[in-house]
Amino acid sequence: MEVLPSINDSKDENYQTVIKQIISLMEGEPDPIANLANASSILKNMFRYFSWVGFYRRERDELVLGPFQGKPACTRLKIGRGVCGTSYAEKRTVIVPRVEDFPGHIYCDPDSKSEIVVPIRRSDGTLWGVLDVDSDRYAAFDLVDAQYLEEITELISKTTLN
Repeated sequence: MEVLPSINDSKDENYQTVIKQIISLMEGEPDPIANLANASSILKNMFRYFSWVGFYRRERDELVLGPFQGKPACTRLKIGRGVCGTSYAEKRTVIVPRVEDFPGHIYCDPDSKSEIVVPIRRSDGTLWGVLDVDSDRYAAFDLVDAQYLEEITELISKTTLN
């Protein structure tokens, strides 16, 4: 799998910088909308291959669009459908190298080629929603992205969603 360069050409270094920035901006800020907005902006601007970054929160039987960076997005997604709904329903990170190969993929952005979705858990273990990241490149995401994005969602949960 091709690893695509970011600003510093080191994915690990970029993620470590992102984590420091998120911690710095969330420190002392209790508002979840502000924190999620900043987190999506930091991620979108740090990685050149991220074409869309955003959050969906569970509301009844749907995932509802929250703060994001990128083109306009689908507002409501059914749990269990598409990549976001599958990640939420199965309570696991889903990496999709080619979105057209994912059964039931929902095309919010026709330029999206690959996607990673990470479920977000509250501190009590219940699911809150998902972090959704798209790329306009095929096979843009790997296990390194999954590891760091899972760490970032844990950080967001601890500081924002308690």
